[in-house]
Amino acid sequence: MEHLHELHALVARHGREGPTETPVKGLTLYLETDPDVVAYVVHRPVLALIVGGGKRTVLGGRVFDIGPGDYVAVSVDLPAAGQVTGAPYSAVTLDLDLGMIAELISEPMAPTWGAAAGVEMNKAGPDLLDAMFRLVSLLERPQDVAVLAPMIRREVFWRILQSPCGAMVRQIALADSRLSRVGRAVTWLRTNFAEPVRIEHLANLAGMSPASFHRHFRAATAMSPVQYQKRIRLQTARARLLAQPGDVAGVGFSVGYGSPSQFSREYARLFGAPPARDVANFLEARAATPGAGN
Repeated sequence: MEHLHELHALVARHGREGPTETPVKGLTLYLETDPDVVAYVVHRPVLALIVGGGKRTVLGGRVFDIGPGDYVAVSVDLPAAGQVTGAPYSAVTLDLDLGMIAELISEPMAPTWGAAAGVEMNKAGPDLLDAMFRLVSLLERPQDVAVLAPMIRREVFWRILQSPCGAMVRQIALADSRLSRVGRAVTWLRTNFAEPVRIEHLANLAGMSPASFHRHFRAATAMSPVQYQKRIRLQTARARLLAQPGDVAGVGFSVGYGSPSQFSREYARLFGAPPARDVANFLEARAATPGAGN
């Protein structure tokens, strides 16, 4: 498709392995070359456009096989696991600016349909690809970023609102929508994941009854609140251990586990090996990779 090759070249020129932040607000470049690595992340509300290679991603309880020209829109903070299926894999992501989107949905020509979910995938149309290309191209002309980036970001969000993902994106910008209210509880869980979960408290944050909250939370995340909290705890623990291997029990305690055996058991269930072995395997694989750590 038009602009995909140019976008792939821009990511290769300005990005590095993994995520690369840019001077454009909310814009991140991704470049991944190792098909043996399973990456665990938590996606904030974001638009991700794939411009090269391929990847299998488990997000919001669904499996997505994504390739060039696909885009994924995420409405709430969602844990994800991804593995490259076609290297090099490259993508650009743009954080969803809820304030800007709220302004756009007040426009007379804004779409008004209302169904919503936690994550959607579609093929990017030519208008969206063109806007994203012009936004990423600003990295070649940094003197233009301050003036042109806000206008092009606004256009990107408008194109998304006009797309099949528009209903979901519209919902997260409406302060009293069910998706927005669930998002308040999700934000609390992300920030306070080490604290005990009280469903009544989360339901109160969302302005719902506990039964209604459970239903809408699962619709948005494909998990119960307790499952969501557990995933955030374990992914945070793994990130801490990989960054600074050492006190496994202490890390487990820091993310909310009172029992080292329970922490080890649930960690192994998610990542395929107990904490110490998983970290050792990761460090061995990194040491065996030419250029790793450089």
